[in-house]
Amino acid sequence: MKMAIYCRVSTQDQNTDNQKLPLVQYCERMGYEYEVFEEKESSRNTRPIQYNLYQRLLRREYDGLIIYKFHRWASSTRELVEHIEALISKGIAVYSYSENIDLNTSIGRAMLTIISAFAQLERDLIRERTLAGLARARAWGKTLGRPRKSPPVIPPPVLKGSKNL
Repeated sequence: MKMAIYCRVSTQDQNTDNQKLPLVQYCERMGYEYEVFEEKESSRNTRPIQYNLYQRLLRREYDGLIIYKFHRWASSTRELVEHIEALISKGIAVYSYSENIDLNTSIGRAMLTIISAFAQLERDLIRERTLAGLARARAWGKTLGRPRKSPPVIPPPVLKGSKNL
């Protein structure tokens, strides 16, 4: 089997070795041919390597996708479920190493649904707590947001024939 390994970290100063090493060892133990795709990207909207790999998977250039954890692949439950369903419908094997979930089985797909539901719940709870904290700060009269920039100081123009001191 030809597998794609996808590893992602959120900042440029992090590295993917903690994800990559066990995934490579797993593929070698299983006798898989593999290619590693690494991404250092924090924005949920710009993941060019993930997008390119996803397109290649849909074209069946690989037999499967191995990821360290589901949240390394997608930043939202919706994106994760849509991508995984599309890959499975194309016959692509999907395996999450640290969660030990093989999405080619009924139990694996059920576990993904449960994990996704709890991940979405956690995101919603964080959002609710953040909004409550902001409302409390406003009620206490705190100014929220980034401080405004002062307008730039522009020196007066130098007039010909005058002596500016």
